[in-house]
Amino acid sequence: MSGAHAPVWVIVLVKDFGDAKHRLRTALQPEQRQELARENARKALAAAAAGDRLLAVCGSKRAAELARQAGAEVLQEVSPSGQNPAARLGLAYAVSRGAGAVLLLSSDLPLINRSTIAGMLASAGRLAPPAVVAAPATGRGGTNALYLCPPDAIDLHFGNESLVEFERDAVARGARFQLYRSPRLALDLDEPADLAELRRQEVSGQGLCMADATGSLLS
Repeated sequence: MSGAHAPVWVIVLVKDFGDAKHRLRTALQPEQRQELARENARKALAAAAAGDRLLAVCGSKRAAELARQAGAEVLQEVSPSGQNPAARLGLAYAVSRGAGAVLLLSSDLPLINRSTIAGMLASAGRLAPPAVVAAPATGRGGTNALYLCPPDAIDLHFGNESLVEFERDAVARGARFQLYRSPRLALDLDEPADLAELRRQEVSGQGLCMADATGSLLS
């Protein structure tokens, strides 16, 4: 999906699989948590191909190898220190290569697919810049996907209650802020309760498909 003047990059933030999902240790064995992180990363990278350019910022050699196999350009962090530094690294790289807009994407979304990202990009692309569009996470006030046009429209505030921080920053800088609600972008796997919710949604998969088709851009 190309913007009017410059390409839209999707930047997937992929942690080291061995360091992922510690809060699921009461529900899954270490090897299960690592495989879950790998599978979610595969899904995110495949979905991210809906953009003009695909970049993965990776926290380990294993994550970087997976991203290259998916056809992504890859930046491997020398010393991983969290989601915000990883996102800033990706932003700087994309901007240096002419990005007109970016979508920063978590790799922890088990329901994501390419049409999900295509839908968010299409909706966000209709907004006049400067524009910020955030896909809310279920609970904790977090953000699972963040569209920025231009890429430096606001600073980065990933973490608990990040939606409030992104909106506050956008208002302060005169950028339009909107939410994009999609069930496929809302669920991330951080805690045992999230696994239970994933199982529930898999059982009611037809309803999820219908809801995803109506993913909406809301103030």
